[in-house]
Amino acid sequence: MKRTRKIMALSSACIIMASALTSCGDGAEAPYNYHDTSSSSADSYSYSESYDYETADEEYYGETEEEGGWNDYSYWEEEPEYPSPNEEYHGYEESGFKDPKVEPLSTFSADVDTASYTNVRRLLMDGMKVPEDSVRVEEFINYFDYDYPQPTDGHAFSRNVEIADCPWNMDHKLIRVGLQGQEIDKSEAPASNLIFLIDSSGSMSSSDKLPLVQQAFAMLSSQLSKNDRISIVTYAGSSEVVLKGAKGSDTDEIIEALDSIIASGGTNGEGGIETAYALAEEYFIKGGNNRVILATDGDLNIGASSEDELTRLIETKRDNGIYLSVLGFGTGNYKDARMEAVADCGNGNYSYIDSVEEAERVLVKEMSGTLYTIAKDVKIQVEFNPSQVRSYRLIGYDNRLMEAEDFLDDTKDAGEVGAGHSVTALYEVELANSGNTYHGVELEFAPQTEPVEDNGRSELCKVSVNYKTPVKETNMSTSELFGMESYSSSPSDSMKLAGAAAEFAMILRNSQYVGNADYKDVIEALSTLDPDEKLMELLELADIAHEIY
Repeated sequence: MKRTRKIMALSSACIIMASALTSCGDGAEAPYNYHDTSSSSADSYSYSESYDYETADEEYYGETEEEGGWNDYSYWEEEPEYPSPNEEYHGYEESGFKDPKVEPLSTFSADVDTASYTNVRRLLMDGMKVPEDSVRVEEFINYFDYDYPQPTDGHAFSRNVEIADCPWNMDHKLIRVGLQGQEIDKSEAPASNLIFLIDSSGSMSSSDKLPLVQQAFAMLSSQLSKNDRISIVTYAGSSEVVLKGAKGSDTDEIIEALDSIIASGGTNGEGGIETAYALAEEYFIKGGNNRVILATDGDLNIGASSEDELTRLIETKRDNGIYLSVLGFGTGNYKDARMEAVADCGNGNYSYIDSVEEAERVLVKEMSGTLYTIAKDVKIQVEFNPSQVRSYRLIGYDNRLMEAEDFLDDTKDAGEVGAGHSVTALYEVELANSGNTYHGVELEFAPQTEPVEDNGRSELCKVSVNYKTPVKETNMSTSELFGMESYSSSPSDSMKLAGAAAEFAMILRNSQYVGNADYKDVIEALSTLDPDEKLMELLELADIAHEIY
């Protein structure tokens, strides 16, 4: 049962959480781990109490701890449960520390997806424990805005590096690598040929699925112009064309078509995908934004339905200039693994929509980034200087790692980045002059007792980016060196936010690299920052997670 929760102003939230959490015991139990996409039977718990924070806060401040204040208040009648085992998540092994003398290059595909963050938000808001495999750390980091400057050198991205002390291991440094995509004026955006591909099967009948899909696409439709073309395809037992090639300015016709859709029957996703791509090709706009937007809970059961079958199907479609983005909806039978794979193979982005507000963020406020691709096959490569860096690890991106030689291989598919979107990655780094230890462990027989071989270079790393322009597919590449001049013992607010988002995700994921960090550390870090809507929400989620665990 969902909880009733009051979102407090930051000034009171910081005081309440900082003071209350100093007396709270963790009592944390390691989360149940959903491996791959197999169903498992978790321990069964019931959760039924609706909890009003405003009342509880008043109770806390009205009593001393000895009289039964916050420390004695019972949030849960029984231990919260995990989501249904019918929900499917992919398991990924964390990338560990690398020795730059052996592996100097770290290469990965860009990723601007945010579905993992919003899906975990849904679980926590519903009072659920979070399956570890549902947490993709990079998607938590990339949900937030870091105010990077716009590019000024003719490239699609500006490159930004900041170095600070690592919040969960003060013996290490944290390097933030940020790319900021070029924004485009809406009036200069290319015309769009959009296919709304809507799962209308029986599993989509609940209020958080098809009705929310209809609201989301209606909001997007209100942003379109007469130069855009809209088609609507539904699929249940079979696919059906509901609207074909309408002008984007025909808002009433589009909304009427959306409202006519009802949920019933099986789920023939393969048929829907084939029909949607055929329409996209029929109304293809040369030099425009040609995109299928799939809205589903991922529960396919007719035709090609497994992850491997769906990705093979999409791979045959993606090289003709038509992108595929995925919007996930719903609870209970949510198939995250399939939708992430389909979006990756379709050269599109993947978002989870848990509310009207999130639909507005993805499809209205960030429409340019969602719809208009400014760079294809974006690959990032960081080379670490072994005379300055003893070891490093990339935080997240575990399913986006690439071989070093893939960086310049034009045949290797990688991520796409939309207009105005940013890509942020964090590295945890152990500097070469950090003493006779290995990740903080004292060593008896260690080459570190000898002076590090000086190669005459003081830089820590070189950041390189390789990508293709979206229309002519011209190869572009850029690189820049960064050293300790990018370090500050007083990091920027955006650096603190990135670190807190990563730390929160690693705790939820039960990462072996997060050390003794806990939710209180995340709350304390966030409480020092200037408030905005997203930060307040992350504070709230950290507070909820602390209570659940």
